Amino acid sequence: MEAVIINYRRGKRTQNTGQMIIKIAGIDTKEKASKLLNKKVVWKSPANKELVGIIKNLHGNTGALRAAFEKGLPGQAIGTKLKVE
Repeated sequence: MEAVIINYRRGKRTQNTGQMIIKIAGIDTKEKASKLLNKKVVWKSPANKELVGIIKNLHGNTGALRAAFEKGLPGQAIGTKLKVE
C-alpha cells in the first residue's frame, strides 16, 4: 500500500521533523484510517537508504495519519511516496 507525505507535524511556529502527516489513497474517514494504526511505513531516500517509521495516530477527520520516525525526514520527503507494510 502506498501513501503520500503531506507535511511535517507542526504548530504555528514550530515543526516536528520526526513526525510526518501522511495520506493514503482510498482512506477518507477516521474509521478506515484507525485500522492502520501501528503499521510500519518505509520511506526510501534518493541515496537508497530506508527510513522506517510507525503510524502512531490519526490526524483530523478526513483519514490523514501521523507517522513517527526515529530520525527526522528531510524536507525533500514532502510530496513523495512511502510504503505502508
